[in-house]
Amino acid sequence: MPPTGLEPARMNRKKGDKGFESPRPYKLTHQVVCINNINFQRKSVVGFVELTIFPTVANLNRIKLNSKQCRIYRVRINDLEAAFIYNDPTLEVCHNESKQFWFPCVDSYSELCTWKLEFTVDAAMVAVSSGDLVETVYTHDMRKKTFHYMLTIPTAASNISLAIGPFEILVDPYMHEVTHFCLPQLLPLLKHTTSYLHEVFEFYEEILTCRYPYSCFKTVFIDEAYVEVAAYASMSIFSTNLLHSAMIIDETPLTRRCLAQSLAQQFFGCFISRMSWSDEWVLKGISGYIYGLWMKKTFGVNEYRHWIKEELDKIVAYELKTGGVLLHPIFGGGKEKDNPASHLHFSIKHPHTLSWEYYTMFQCKAHLVMRLIENRISMEFMLQVFNKLLSLASTASSQKFQSHMWSQMLVSTSGFLKSISNVSGKDIQPLIKQWVDQSGVVKFYGSFAFNRKRNVLELEIKQDYTSPGTQKYVGPLKVTVQELDGSFNHTLQIEENSLKHDIPCHSKSRRNKKKKIPLMNGEEVDMDLSAMDADSPLLWIRIDPDMSVLRKVEFEQADFMWQYQLRYERDVVAQQESILALEKFPTPASRLALTDILEQEQCFYRVRMSACFCLAKIANSMVSTWTGPPAMKSLFTRMFCCKTCPNIVKTNNFMSFQSYFLQKTMPVAMALLRDVHNLCPKEVLTFILDLIKYNDNRKNKFSDNYYRAEMIDALANSVTPAVSVNNEVRTLDNLNPDVRLILEEITRFLNMEKLLPSYRHTITVSCLRAIRVLQKNGHVPSDPALFKSYAEYGHFVDIRIAALEAVVDYTKVDRSYEELQWLLNMIQNDPVPYVRHKILNMLTKNPPFTKNMESPLCNEALVDQLWKLMNSGTSHDWRLRCGAVDLYFTLFGLSRPSCLPLPELGLVLNLKEKKAVLNPTIIPEAIAGNQEAAVNPSSHTQLVGFQNPEDDHLAKEASCNISAHQQGVKRKADTPLGSPLEPGQILEKNEDSSKVKLKIRFSSSQDEEEIDMDTVHDSQAFISHHLNMLERPSTPGLSKYRPASSRSALIPQHSSGSDGTPTTKPQWNMELARKGTGIHLGVFNLEGKEQSPLEMSMHPVAAAPLSVFTKESTSSKHSDHHHHHHHEHKKKKKKHKHKHKHKHKHDSKEKDKEPFTFSSPASGRSIRSPSLSD
Repeated sequence: MPPTGLEPARMNRKKGDKGFESPRPYKLTHQVVCINNINFQRKSVVGFVELTIFPTVANLNRIKLNSKQCRIYRVRINDLEAAFIYNDPTLEVCHNESKQFWFPCVDSYSELCTWKLEFTVDAAMVAVSSGDLVETVYTHDMRKKTFHYMLTIPTAASNISLAIGPFEILVDPYMHEVTHFCLPQLLPLLKHTTSYLHEVFEFYEEILTCRYPYSCFKTVFIDEAYVEVAAYASMSIFSTNLLHSAMIIDETPLTRRCLAQSLAQQFFGCFISRMSWSDEWVLKGISGYIYGLWMKKTFGVNEYRHWIKEELDKIVAYELKTGGVLLHPIFGGGKEKDNPASHLHFSIKHPHTLSWEYYTMFQCKAHLVMRLIENRISMEFMLQVFNKLLSLASTASSQKFQSHMWSQMLVSTSGFLKSISNVSGKDIQPLIKQWVDQSGVVKFYGSFAFNRKRNVLELEIKQDYTSPGTQKYVGPLKVTVQELDGSFNHTLQIEENSLKHDIPCHSKSRRNKKKKIPLMNGEEVDMDLSAMDADSPLLWIRIDPDMSVLRKVEFEQADFMWQYQLRYERDVVAQQESILALEKFPTPASRLALTDILEQEQCFYRVRMSACFCLAKIANSMVSTWTGPPAMKSLFTRMFCCKTCPNIVKTNNFMSFQSYFLQKTMPVAMALLRDVHNLCPKEVLTFILDLIKYNDNRKNKFSDNYYRAEMIDALANSVTPAVSVNNEVRTLDNLNPDVRLILEEITRFLNMEKLLPSYRHTITVSCLRAIRVLQKNGHVPSDPALFKSYAEYGHFVDIRIAALEAVVDYTKVDRSYEELQWLLNMIQNDPVPYVRHKILNMLTKNPPFTKNMESPLCNEALVDQLWKLMNSGTSHDWRLRCGAVDLYFTLFGLSRPSCLPLPELGLVLNLKEKKAVLNPTIIPEAIAGNQEAAVNPSSHTQLVGFQNPEDDHLAKEASCNISAHQQGVKRKADTPLGSPLEPGQILEKNEDSSKVKLKIRFSSSQDEEEIDMDTVHDSQAFISHHLNMLERPSTPGLSKYRPASSRSALIPQHSSGSDGTPTTKPQWNMELARKGTGIHLGVFNLEGKEQSPLEMSMHPVAAAPLSVFTKESTSSKHSDHHHHHHHEHKKKKKKHKHKHKHKHKHDSKEKDKEPFTFSSPASGRSIRSPSLSD
C-alpha cells in the first residue's frame, strides 16, 4: 500500500475554489536530499537536506518540518546557523512508509516540490530512487559511488522512495526507459516476470489517451517487503516473492495483477496526488477502476465480473460486520454525536489510525463506487474526466515554480465531481450522497408470485436498513426476467415504502410449439421444460444483475429456476449465485445440473470449481439415497485417467489451464464426501492416494507444485475426528490404518521438500496445515513444537505464516498461555514487519478468547502487555499499532477488561469538559460503548480516547492513547541575526531576497549505537557532546544525572497549521526571528527504534552542572504562536505514579522554570553566557 501522508482530514470548506491553499505560511519549491553514509549493520543513515522555500507571510519566523527517528545536528538558514527544537514524542503515531522516517521534509501529500537526490553507497551496491539517474560518480578510492537523481516533476515527499541493494539490472527489451532490479541470481526470473509489463503501459496510455507521466519507470524486487506492491514517483517496489519462472501457472496472473496495480497508481496516486486525507478515495478509486478495465481486457469479461462480485461480497460482509466504511469523511466542529464513525473502535480522521483491514476495504469500496459512477455517466465520459485531470496536471508539472499552478496536480473530491458534471453534464450528487458521503450497504430480500389471471409477475422487495452497516436505498433497480419468449429487463423505482411491484409477462402459449428459447446474449437454445411450473412462463428472475448498487440480495425462487439459471444463464455471476442457492436443494435434479456444468468445457473455470464443492455438499445431504460411484469420481476418471487403467492418472499435461484448475480442485472437493457413518469413503481415500502415487510430471512443461500441494489438502480434507476407545492415548503404533497412510504421505512430502524445495514451498505449507488437522482431530498428539521450529526467522515467509497459523490455532484450542506469550514476543521482536503484522491479524481473526467469554488466558498481565504494545511498543509502525488495537478490541472490547480489579477512584476529572464525572470504567458496556473518556494507562480504563473536534491532533482515539512524554531541552541560537559574526562564519547575500534556503544535517538511526563520527562532523565540541551522550541510562529507571522530580518534565510542542488545522506529527520548529528579537530553539536528540517513553529523555552531560534555563520568555513576543502550545496539557496522563505538573505556559506571564535543563558543549556557548531572550 502506498503511504498515507500524515496530513489530517481538512474540513472541505468552499474556498471560492481558488485552487488549493496550503495551511503553511510558505511554499516549498525544491528539496535536496543528500545521504552520504548508509550503514546496514546499524540500520542508520547520515546526511543533510536542503529545502528552498518562499515565505507567503511578511514575518515568517518559525518553520515547521516533519522528521522522525532522526538526530538533528544543525540547521542553517541562508547559510546562517539557526536555532531549532526537535520534538518526537515517543516516536508517536506514524505511518511506516512515511518519508519523514528517513529524512526531514514537509510530510504531506499536498505539498509538492521538485527534487534532487544523492546517495553514496558501497561500490557493490546500487541505489534506486525516484526521478532520472543523472550520473554515478565513484569516490577517489573507488570504494564508494554516489548516485545523483533529479525529479523535475513536482512530487510530495511521501512519494519519494529509495531502495539500496546489490541489485542485478535489466533494461526492458521493449521499452528502454523502463528498468528492472532484482537481487542476485534472480535475473532469469526477473526477465520472465517483467516481460509482460510493456503491454500494461500500452493499455493505460491508450485508454487514458495520455503518455505515462514520468520520463522513466523502475521496478525493484526486494526481500522482506513491507507490502507486496508499493508505488512511488517513477518507481514501484515489489516483494521478491512475486518473481516466477515460465513453468509456474498459478502465480503468473497474481504477479501480473500486482504490476498492473502499481502502474495504475503511478498515474493516480504518485503523479496526481491528493489535497487532503478525505480525498484519498478519489485516487484509490480511479487507480482501482482503471486496473479493473485492464483486468477486463487481459483476463476477459468473466474474470472481471467474477472479481467485481468477489470485491462486492467482501465489502458487504465487512460493512455488515463492522458497521460501515465511509469514503469521504467530513469533520465538522460538532460534538461526539457528529462523529461519522462512532461505531468503530478507531478514528478515521487520520490514515494512520485506521485498522489495516478497514483500509483495505476502503480501497475496495472506492473502486466499486467509481464503477457505479461509470454506470451512471458512461465509460466514455469517465475516461474523458481522467484524461482532463491528467492533462491539467501535466501542463502544471511542466511549469517552472508558480505556486498556484502546481495545485492542478492535486485532486480533491469537489474538483473531481466538478469535472464530472462539466464533461458529462449529468448530476451525480444523489449517487455521491448515497455511497461516498455516508457509509453502509443495502440489503434486499426478494420473493415473487405469478398471477395467472392478470398474467403478471408480482415481485416483492423488502429492505433491511436497521441493522448495523446498512442504509436505505431509494432509486432505480434493474430486474431481469427470463421467460419462454426471451429475456426482459425492467427498471423498478424503489420508493420510500413500496414493496410490491407488478411486472407484465409475455405469452405463455409457446409451451406447445417446439421452439428454441432466446437468451439474454441472443443465443437460442433447446430446453427441457418438463421441470417448470405449467401455469407460468417464468424461467428465472434476477435482481440487480449489473451490480449497480452496493448490496446483498437474498432472493427466493423455486429449485428448478435456480437449475435453469445455472445451466442457461450466460453471466458468471448468475451462475455463481445459483450454485450457492442449490446447496439448499439436495435433489437428483440439482445433482444433474451441477454435473452438466462440470462437463461443459465452455463454462467459466471458476464456476466449475465452485460446482465441485457444491456437488460434494449435496452428495453428503443425499448420502442415504445417492446411487452410483462417489460424486465426481467417474467424471474425473473420464477426463484425466488412462482409458485402459482407470485408477492410474495420465501423465500431467497442463496446457489447458481450465482443465488444470479443474483437475486440481476436484480431488479436494471429493475428499469432503462422507458416508453414512460420517467418514470419508474408503474408495475416495484410495483414489487420492493413487493420484499422488502415479503423479508423473516428466513430460509437462509446467511445474506441478500447486497440484501436489492440493493433493495434500485433499488428504487433509478426508480426515475425520478420531473415535477413541475407552480414552486410550494415541501413539503412532495404534494409529488408524487410513490415517497412518495419510501421515506417511505427508512425512514423505516434507522430507522431499528438504531435498527438492518446490516453488514458494507450497508443499511444505500444505503439509503443515495437514498435520494441524490431524492434531485437531485427535489422531496425533497435539503439540506446537514442530510448528514453532518452522516459524523461526530464516524459513520462507509462506512457511512461517502457515506454521504461525497452526500455533495461533493451538493457542485457542488448548488455551495455552505459554504459546500466547511466545506469539506476543514474536510480534515485538521478529525482524520481518510483515510477519509481525500477520500474527496480530491471525490472532484477531482466530482469537484465543473474546470479550464475552471467561478464559484462563485473560489476566491482568496480558492486558498490561497489549496496552503497552499498542501505546508505545509499536509506535514506529502504524499498521502494527492498529493491528494491536484490533486485537485488544477483539479480546476485551471497549469496556474495562473483566479480569482487572475495580478502579480505586469512583470519580475522575474530565479535563476536556472541565468537570468531574463518574469513572467511566464502572459504567456497564452498553453505555460505555460511546463514552469518550481520557485513558489512564496505569489503571486500564476503557479503550476510548479523546475526540476533541477543535483539536484535530488530539484525535487519538482508542489506538493512540500514547502518554506522550516529550522530554527535551531548549537551546538558544548561536548568533542572533543582527549580532556580529563568529569567526569562520560567512554571511552570503542571496540574489533572490524572498527565497530562503534551509540546510539541515541529520542522521536517522534504528540502533542504540552512535553514528560513525568522522563521516559526520569533526568539531571537537560535537564529539565530546556525543561521547557524553553515550552515558545515557539505557533503562527507563532513574538516571543518575536526573533528580526524581524531573522525570516528568514536559515541553509541550504541538504544531498547528496556519489555518488552525493541527497536524498529528512530531514537529521540529525552527524559529527564525526578524527585527532582532531572540531566536528560540531546543534540541531533541533521540535514537533507537522502540524505546519506552522515559528513555527518550535528555542526554545528560556529566560535565555540565544542571543549571536552570528560562523557558519561553514572555507571552507577548510570541502572541501569534499561542496556538502551538495550548492544546497540549490535555494530553498528559498519569504515568506510574509520577505526577505531572500541568503548567499552562501560554497563560502565565511570569517565566515558568523548567525543573532542569542542561547546556551541551555542541551549542557552542558557555553556561553563563547571556541568553538572547533574558
